[in-house]
Amino acid sequence: MGAGISTNDDHEGYLSYSKTCLDDIPESCISSIMMRLDPQEICKLARVNKTFHRASSDDYVWESKLPPSYKFLVKKILGEEKLCSMTKKEIYAKLCQPNFFDGGTKEILLDRCSGQVCLFISSKSFKVTGIDDRRYWNYISTEESRFKSVAYLQQMWWVEVLGELELEFPKGNYSIFFKLQLGKTTKRLGRRVCNLEQVHGWDLKPVRFQLSTSDGQNSLSQCYMNGPGEMGLLSCWGTL
Repeated sequence: MGAGISTNDDHEGYLSYSKTCLDDIPESCISSIMMRLDPQEICKLARVNKTFHRASSDDYVWESKLPPSYKFLVKKILGEEKLCSMTKKEIYAKLCQPNFFDGGTKEILLDRCSGQVCLFISSKSFKVTGIDDRRYWNYISTEESRFKSVAYLQQMWWVEVLGELELEFPKGNYSIFFKLQLGKTTKRLGRRVCNLEQVHGWDLKPVRFQLSTSDGQNSLSQCYMNGPGEMGLLSCWGTL
């Protein structure tokens, strides 16, 4: 046997408790949760309701997604006045887009998934042996380059490429890719073809790549250029 007693007060309390919903979560709690999420997840949650949408625009949420050197990057790319007038969400969105600077010879952006800084440098940003002598060098237009042109070497006994970069990188491990291509690319019947008729000597000695930083770190790699087409040559260096 059993017995149960229910009052109107209990019933009203149950109804009041059952009405609790997502709108009752404090905005500060939502923002704290979003700081631990990826940008893509934050944007999805922003569509839940107005409270989530407001929380998804908080400055300290998006500042946690920006690299530590974001102020330097904004000043370098957009100017100091933009740093004061833009929200952190706007800064993040802008840095995730391709941003050219130094006369269009460099491009920088943030990877949308990892938030890591990616930098691309055009051949026009380097000091190259004999680059102004049209007997040896020429710039040719191509859709394969994000800078719409590449430096084309016709002939030379040796070549040296030097470059300097002033940029604040967050602490971490970085990979540097030097991109070279043996042979001039053309399209034949819709296919990409590399002409190697005038390519000689690259397999006799290795190509040497060297990188040094202002704090005394150095990295050196070298390899032989044997095959046709595009090659990505990798030089890895350690923690900054």
